[in-house]
Amino acid sequence: MTTIMKEERKRRILLTLMLVICHISLATAGDTIQYTLQQCRDLALTKGASSKSQEESRLAAEYNRKAALAAMFPRITANASYMWNSRKAHLLANSTEFSIGTATVNPDGTATWTWKSGAEGTISDAAGQLIADGYQAVYDKLTLDLTQIFVAHVGVTQPIYVGGRLAQMYKIAKATENIAVIESEAKQKDVIYSVDEAYWRVVSVAKKKELAEQYYRLLCKLENDVQEALKEGLVTQADLLKVTTKRGEAEVKRLQAENGLTLSNMALAQVCGLPLSTAFVLDESGLSETTLPSDSVNTETAVSNRSELQLLQEAEKIARSNAKLAAAGLQPNIVASAGYIYTNPNAENGISNRWDGKGFFSAGVVVNVPIVHADDILRYKAAKHAANAVALKTEETRELLTLQTTQANQKLTEAQQKIALARLTQANAAEVLRMAQESYEAGMITLSELMQAQTAWLAAASDLVDAETEAKTTETQLRKYLGKL
Repeated sequence: MTTIMKEERKRRILLTLMLVICHISLATAGDTIQYTLQQCRDLALTKGASSKSQEESRLAAEYNRKAALAAMFPRITANASYMWNSRKAHLLANSTEFSIGTATVNPDGTATWTWKSGAEGTISDAAGQLIADGYQAVYDKLTLDLTQIFVAHVGVTQPIYVGGRLAQMYKIAKATENIAVIESEAKQKDVIYSVDEAYWRVVSVAKKKELAEQYYRLLCKLENDVQEALKEGLVTQADLLKVTTKRGEAEVKRLQAENGLTLSNMALAQVCGLPLSTAFVLDESGLSETTLPSDSVNTETAVSNRSELQLLQEAEKIARSNAKLAAAGLQPNIVASAGYIYTNPNAENGISNRWDGKGFFSAGVVVNVPIVHADDILRYKAAKHAANAVALKTEETRELLTLQTTQANQKLTEAQQKIALARLTQANAAEVLRMAQESYEAGMITLSELMQAQTAWLAAASDLVDAETEAKTTETQLRKYLGKL
């Protein structure tokens, strides 16, 4: 017996040291902050990195939608180019043979005439030179100075009919923007639900910690009473060991509750975007107030507003538009264009390198009519089947969400009934404990019966906390499903 008592004292000292260290770490970890549930929600929504990412995605989708709309309007472009060439362009050869001779333009710019054999003396050499000089004049006129070429163009392109492609692209961009908005709202609801879950978990663990401390104090008092009774010879050493063992178990529960509260605080701080060392003091008044949020809310309407269903509906719109885009490949395309072109050299009045040209306007219409496009036909059929698959998935999801919402409603009703039963059980256990303490002091029941009453009281009180926490979490879940979070 003496050895067991010594080991028990060692365990008590070890547990006491651990509790002291835990208290010191909590005291030095960070500031204790008092928050309401709404304040925690606001912190999570404003400080979370995911909310910023969702906003950027929404903005990207918005600009893509505007870009799809802008594609329907005229597109104006301006182009300019410059090119340098090492040689001029000659439209005539530098040597041309006539019936009586050959005229040649030499590299140095001079012209010469060469008589054909047997034609000498037909005409004078001076006349031959005149022919060569005349050819040189024509040769020079038909020499284009293309060493420096400059071209400027301003044009307008306007699609007239492209098989409905632009309209469908705009619808796809619009649906994509809607998806970004829906996902952002859904993410906010998920964040709120996570905050509520972490918030009530902290409240629950804090209450259980209080219960563990009350239970520990009860056993400490009982241990002192049994020690006094042992001195008087009213109880045995075995009775004291039973109480001491129970009190040791209560110390472990205290430590577990303390550690659980620390971890729960860290989880709530992480969701709220606060330092993990933040120690919360929370408003727990709403834990016992659980209501059915089904006032003036139709389940069918609530399901229609669920983000899961809305996302599938937008995905179905995109699939239908993709089918129409595939069909657009089988439709004629008509595009009109107009522009102003200025060049140097210019051909306004012959070929000239002057900058006094006026340029010219041009306008035209291009029509493209597909005749045999088997690949587009097959793509269109594939897109239609893909759209039908999304539509079937949407209807299946609608049924599942209706079932989910109904189950959550029933679960909350069951949770409220469980709370009522747990409160009754806890009240009965508290009364039984009171009567057991009085009966034990009067010597009417045994020590084991008193400890059973204490254990039953702790279990009933813990069950009540669990029932209230489950009801609050279920209420938040149902409000999320009904769009009233």
